[in-house]
Amino acid sequence: MDKDVKDRRKAPLQTPTDLGSNASRDITASLNVLLADVFALYLKTKNFHWHASGPHFRDYHLMFDEQADQIFATTDDIAERVRKIGGLTLHSIGEIARLKRIPDNDADYVDPLDMLAELRSDNQALITALREAHALCDEENDVATASLIEVWIDQAERRVWFLYETARRGAPGH
Repeated sequence: MDKDVKDRRKAPLQTPTDLGSNASRDITASLNVLLADVFALYLKTKNFHWHASGPHFRDYHLMFDEQADQIFATTDDIAERVRKIGGLTLHSIGEIARLKRIPDNDADYVDPLDMLAELRSDNQALITALREAHALCDEENDVATASLIEVWIDQAERRVWFLYETARRGAPGH
């Protein structure tokens, strides 16, 4: 086999970008952790979708499914953004497990109100992480990634709002 062909096969995937190598490295690292969190949140949301029960089953089941679809849709956008800025993205479930910060819930039964509260908390944690990634993008003048992150923050805030309102009991304002 020709030496050039061998070298090309071993060469890393490097997409040209005008971001500096440090910016590309740091933003890639931040986005990959976000991607792991998003996969974990997606699976937890689907878990609760599959295991919802009780008098509000249909409402919770449908809301969790809608939210899971929205969460999953961001995975490709995050991964493709990593590639556009010259980085490599996640390769496996093991890598997701090592990087994610969203905790698993392997319980056989979770009370529906606890599902709502847990997903609300996880989405709030994701918002915090998204804001941190946005700040990094601002520092590195990566306006395209920052713009995408703004959309993801808005989507997560909407999920938090729905989860909060769905779980709220009592008089308005309480």
